[in-house]
Amino acid sequence: MASAEQHTHAVDASCIFCKIVAGAIPSHKIYETEHSFAFLDINPLSTGHALVIPKHHAEFMHQVPDADLADLLPVAKKVALALAPGAYNVLQNNGKLAHQEVPHVHFHVIPKTSGADGLGVGWPSRPTDHAAFAALAAELRTRIGA
Repeated sequence: MASAEQHTHAVDASCIFCKIVAGAIPSHKIYETEHSFAFLDINPLSTGHALVIPKHHAEFMHQVPDADLADLLPVAKKVALALAPGAYNVLQNNGKLAHQEVPHVHFHVIPKTSGADGLGVGWPSRPTDHAAFAALAAELRTRIGA
């Protein structure tokens, strides 16, 4: 595994996750690659609740370089397999309004071994409006350039 000193990543000196990657704040590290760092969450929702973060500092997922993003989900998969739960959630929030507590991209891997532990999710769905969906899908395809 490569050390952080061999690679240049954007860092925010005031960011708690950047400090964890640098070793300035201790963590219970699970796994590390050139681009990613995985460690146990200190406020777990269940036993084994882990965080997978890019070493590159960014608050929003769309700000993370593609090479770092390409590494994150395979690392999250390794963590999920190591936890070996029957079920688990992978959660990633972007911005305070979306419940992001630490302004550094991170994926939660949260084992769900019973209805009482792990992540509880409410899903207030809205009615389907197929005409509005078609218009929105067309607009998004144009924005993406597809």
